[in-house]
Amino acid sequence: MAPAIDQVATFELPSYKSADNIDLSARIAEVRKQLGSKLLILGHHYQQDEVIAHSDLRGDSYQLSQMAASSSDCRYIVFCGVHFMAETADILANRPEKLTERDGERVTVVLPDMAAGCSMADMAAIEQVEAAWEDMGEVIDTSRIIPVTYINSAASLKSFCGRHGGIVCTSSNAAAVLEWAFERGDRVLFFPDQHLGRNTSLKMGITNEQMPVWDPYADELGGNTTAAIDNSRVILWKGHCSVHQMFRAEHVDQFRGKYPDIKILVHPECPQEVNDLADISGSTGKIIETVRSAEAGTRWAIGTELHLVNRLKAEHPEQEIHFLSPVICMCATMYRINLAHLCWSLENLAAGTIVNQIEVDEETSRWSLVALERMLEVK
Repeated sequence: MAPAIDQVATFELPSYKSADNIDLSARIAEVRKQLGSKLLILGHHYQQDEVIAHSDLRGDSYQLSQMAASSSDCRYIVFCGVHFMAETADILANRPEKLTERDGERVTVVLPDMAAGCSMADMAAIEQVEAAWEDMGEVIDTSRIIPVTYINSAASLKSFCGRHGGIVCTSSNAAAVLEWAFERGDRVLFFPDQHLGRNTSLKMGITNEQMPVWDPYADELGGNTTAAIDNSRVILWKGHCSVHQMFRAEHVDQFRGKYPDIKILVHPECPQEVNDLADISGSTGKIIETVRSAEAGTRWAIGTELHLVNRLKAEHPEQEIHFLSPVICMCATMYRINLAHLCWSLENLAAGTIVNQIEVDEETSRWSLVALERMLEVK
């Protein structure tokens, strides 16, 4: 039985790790019953099935944050995802107009395991981006560069884009965002995922020669010549998703050799050589919708996170679904969140001893929101 919400108590994580999932599930259900509509548990598509089973909402990172922020009853968000997702939820749920509606009462955002980060987001630190911006200014006019950060990035990078006339993008609207950027500047600095930036730009007619990759660990100009930066249209940050980086062109060839009628469906975070060979490339939402709307008997090899692929396979037995890589490929940091961490964070929340709260400072939130609102204006 979960404690009463006004009871002050401390719960130690090790005892949760030794509990079985049946017990943990019952305790999670009790807290959900106790807190009612004040609590929303958000489950990203890449989460384990047992975590998804307790989620009130399931989706991608931005979609989940939007849905939670739109709730008038919600006062607690427990985000079963990674750190940058919880940051975005805090920014959107506690934006000024929402605080006004709630008479200044903040929504508390909790991440069940603080070790649930994102290797891609970690590949672009704010200090590195600011240093790169300064170095670029020695060669080109930075007032004509529009910074674009992928939603999969820290709030500090979203804030950087807000302050410098830039914008946030998702994998589903990256092309529209780049078009928006080119209406306002000559060049784009795209971070942290080079593959999404490259694959999107190539479809817009920008060549690889116009897309130098900026390595923050290189000695000068991100490892580029002055001419390469001067001739650039899109400057790509040297970052990638550790999950989607695993997929290879030979994996596509192997499936096509075994199943000539197979359809290859991948995420645009995959390398160019995979993206170019795919029948369909799209966001997590597009991948799900493509499978959902396909004719029965369609054969797929899907290049994205393993838990999502397995869930699609279970939910669509009328399709034949394969995981594109022969190597097990899951989001290890997302995988850190399990029923033990979820139950631990929820019971602490119910007892008033909040753990792992994510709260973005006011200045970072303000400029991050500017960049996010620009994204929402893009059609």
